[in-house]
Amino acid sequence: MDTEQICAGRVVIVTGAGRGIGRAHALAFAAAGASVVVNDIGSTLDGASTAETPAAQVVAEIEALGGRAVANGDDVADWEGARRLVRQAVDAFGKLDVLVNNAGFVRDRMLVNLSEDEWDAVVRVHLKGHFATMRHAIEYWRAEAKAGRPVDGRIINTSSGAGLQGSVGQSNYGAAKAGIAGLTLTAAAEFARYGVTVNAIAPSARTRMTETVFADMMAAPESGFDAMAPENVSPLVVWLGSVQSAAVTGRVFEVEGGKVALADGWRHGEPADRGARWDPAELGPVVADLIAKATPPEPVYGA
Repeated sequence: MDTEQICAGRVVIVTGAGRGIGRAHALAFAAAGASVVVNDIGSTLDGASTAETPAAQVVAEIEALGGRAVANGDDVADWEGARRLVRQAVDAFGKLDVLVNNAGFVRDRMLVNLSEDEWDAVVRVHLKGHFATMRHAIEYWRAEAKAGRPVDGRIINTSSGAGLQGSVGQSNYGAAKAGIAGLTLTAAAEFARYGVTVNAIAPSARTRMTETVFADMMAAPESGFDAMAPENVSPLVVWLGSVQSAAVTGRVFEVEGGKVALADGWRHGEPADRGARWDPAELGPVVADLIAKATPPEPVYGA
């Protein structure tokens, strides 16, 4: 592995790392010198269990390249499973430095047809799956900080354009990903005292979840640069997991191909202040003026 070792000696958990973007992250961290806990339950696109062992396969790839890795098959949205995942990193490699939350699946459907189970399943794995791993990781880091041991921790969460701008047919997924962005901001503010940064990415890449969305981009690019390759997302994640990123926290990055951008997020707009309670009948022109002065929102995907 000849990539610059900017994560040498770091211990990293990557969830959902058996395929796609997660696999790319695991391999990139290993190439950068990290020891990696490769988490994946081997599920299908919609979260159903299978007998596959993709985490073990990625571990074998890393070891074949001279890296260090162990496989983990816990469900990140299971409270004790998330606890075991964090504990395995510490038991296997002596510590934990970086948590990359990537695991997830989709059950796409227009909201009018969306079932309660389809809502619950997607929100569970994405939003609760992020919360549970973060909760056990910060418990470990807080104990380390209280014991006087230095902490230089990193959490990198995975949001989505579907959460930042909305996506037709993905209300469950979009709501969970929007929640992850909000969770990232809150955690960044709370965890700073322990020496832990928290950021998120909103990636665009070709995976099992996006192959239908990017169907027109699946052909080999004439330029030789595959802008939809999941490996394009990982360099920023590796940098965010390194010691070099200590000053960056509470940010959401959009990543696609060779492009990296900061998502601007919700901001306070210029108010119309009456200095007293509004009469409902007065608000029509007031709201129209506020909208006219504001920057138009980004269009919803698929609208």
